[in-house]
Amino acid sequence: MMRFSLSEEQTMLQESVDRFIQDSYSFEFRQKNIATEIGYSENIWKQFAELGWLGAALPEAYGGIDLGPRATMTIMEAMGKGMVSEPYLTSVVFGGSIINQFADDSIKSSLLPLLISGQLKIALAYSEAGSRYSPDNVSTTATAVNNSKTTSNQQFVINGSKGMVLAGHCADKIIVSVRTSGDRRDPYGISLFLIDRDCRGLSFHNFQTYDGLRASEITLDNVTVGSDQLIGQLDHGLSALEEVLDRGIAALCAEALGCMSALFGLTLDYLKTRKQFGRTIGSFQALQYRMVDLYMALENSRSMVVVATESLNGDASVRRQEISAAKIQINEACHLIGAQGVQMHGAIAITDELAAGHFYKRLAAIAATLGNSDYHLGRFVEKYQ
Repeated sequence: MMRFSLSEEQTMLQESVDRFIQDSYSFEFRQKNIATEIGYSENIWKQFAELGWLGAALPEAYGGIDLGPRATMTIMEAMGKGMVSEPYLTSVVFGGSIINQFADDSIKSSLLPLLISGQLKIALAYSEAGSRYSPDNVSTTATAVNNSKTTSNQQFVINGSKGMVLAGHCADKIIVSVRTSGDRRDPYGISLFLIDRDCRGLSFHNFQTYDGLRASEITLDNVTVGSDQLIGQLDHGLSALEEVLDRGIAALCAEALGCMSALFGLTLDYLKTRKQFGRTIGSFQALQYRMVDLYMALENSRSMVVVATESLNGDASVRRQEISAAKIQINEACHLIGAQGVQMHGAIAITDELAAGHFYKRLAAIAATLGNSDYHLGRFVEKYQ
């Protein structure tokens, strides 16, 4: 039976993050944050570590709390309310999950404590030009350069490029998906390597996305790696990548839930205070009907996010469907609540001084990240084809 209520520890975590966002992460603070060169606050990141949030879903053996996927959902929803720009999704959800679930013990023991303590950031580089969200569409290659008969002594040279590496500008290590055998779109032959940021041949083109966050395009020109940097098994990295991306999608959906909830609240407050024709505009029945539509979309999204989060520890085929179903619902709700929220605010919503327009931009970015509705509709019906 699926349990929808939070445990005592998860409830305490939810209250802690909500209180922090409300007290320490105002809209004005966020605007100053994204205007800096790195686009986030190292001081805030250290506070996340001190409060235990970076290790909330990671094992106690490495300094975490081990509260599971619901902890990630709780944290991401609260961060969505504040449009937090710190790289929690990329470093903790992507990086932490891959290392924890698929890396060998030596990599886990050396990296997870650093990540949980806030001393290490990790980014995931899997998307390529023309890949259309598909993690199996990989043309970046890793070619063996010696004739060792054992994988433990093997070296590889990586060539290719990756696009839209979220928070790549601040990552100390990059997890890169490469093709070690087979042709592009061959599900067999994809491997994952952990690469140091300062290794020779790795270059970054960093840029600001239109929602104020940061991303990078990465070029790999004869980057040499050893088999000790391999995560998981050679040629068998796709299933690991897909699972971690699903965890990222569930977390992103939870962030969207927080953003939509905050924008709904802002819009409702505006309707209660803005006057037109001698009365508050919230008294007009047409706007009341529209707010009901937004509320229903928000609550439907909440249910889908919970179901998707609970599916993360289940069967892979069920997980894929639940995650895609949630992302479809979230994408549509992002467009509806974002557009309607801005429209009901009027022209003031598109100014930099008002939070509503920034929530709209973030929601639009979320809808286009890790798969649009067309992609996830296709993935959802795979089971029936």
